[in-house]
Amino acid sequence: MTLKQQRSSGLTVAAVRTRKHTFALLLAGSLMALAGCSDSGSDADASPPKTSPAQTAGSPSSSPTADAEDAAVIAAYTSSWDAQTEAYQKASSAGTDLKKNTTLQALTDIENDLSAMRKAGQVTTGKPVIHPKIIKVTDAEIPKATVADCVDTTNWTLIDKTSKKEVPLPSERLTKYVSTATLEKWGKTWMVTKLTAQDQAC
Repeated sequence: MTLKQQRSSGLTVAAVRTRKHTFALLLAGSLMALAGCSDSGSDADASPPKTSPAQTAGSPSSSPTADAEDAAVIAAYTSSWDAQTEAYQKASSAGTDLKKNTTLQALTDIENDLSAMRKAGQVTTGKPVIHPKIIKVTDAEIPKATVADCVDTTNWTLIDKTSKKEVPLPSERLTKYVSTATLEKWGKTWMVTKLTAQDQAC
């Protein structure tokens, strides 16, 4: 179901359950800012690992260079989350660093969600807690990285902007969920190109 379909069925951003979207940050199992469409042809990297995210694949040996690259990937991923969290706090990307580590496609979809929030008169308080782990870094013409995460939205709350009251959310929502991200290195900068919130608790 697309965001447009969600709106037409009477569901705002505040009432969407955990699922894959075009760029979604899942807030309490219901608010998503999506990065990259989920597609049936995606590779295994787009699915949550069957083993602990702390286990890294595709890195048989460690070196200072590899460690520095891993750190750069995590820093870019975290920066993207921080900027998106800031945007959701005011239902606007103005004045945030979203463009720093998030691709144009992702930004377009985030703006759609922010627009829906503005129309509903909703913002967020608090922030999500993330636990990103490198799964794989591929050295290619355009280097790519895969990150697995357990996102905790327990203290990330959707509220009515005017009344400051918490917006009721589905009781069956996931407050801790698996998320996977794909990043690409553009020049010297790692960019989040796809973020998939899984309908899976962690």
